Amino acid sequence: MARFPLLAAFAMIAAPAIAQPVDWTHAETVTVTLSSFDFTPQTLQLESNRPYRLHFVNAASGGHNFVARDFFRAATIAPSDRARIANGTIELRGGESADVRIMVDSPGRYAVHCSHFMHSVFGMTGAIVVR
Repeated sequence: MARFPLLAAFAMIAAPAIAQPVDWTHAETVTVTLSSFDFTPQTLQLESNRPYRLHFVNAASGGHNFVARDFFRAATIAPSDRARIANGTIELRGGESADVRIMVDSPGRYAVHCSHFMHSVFGMTGAIVVR
């Protein structure tokens, strides 16, 4: 019988730590433009524990991608958007756009680049800073 109060106390302490579903209806939209050898903005500034809708737009005629493996690994991604990300990468053909809803719990700095041949060398790099 002495175990029950201890288990009940533990359950009350642990309950807030259980992940709650994210309310994506209030996600702030942040547009990321991919163009010839550039990301705009080059550094994304995001707040932790806040939902965002990243709106990716490829303004170029050729393909580009947005590679941020560590960032996407750390993020909670809306279930319906997960298929858009493959191995931490969002691939966009020329003129294509895509939305991905994300939320990151922990602050950090994450590297971003385009993995197409020579695109990073020509300056297609950036960062995501989560405060």
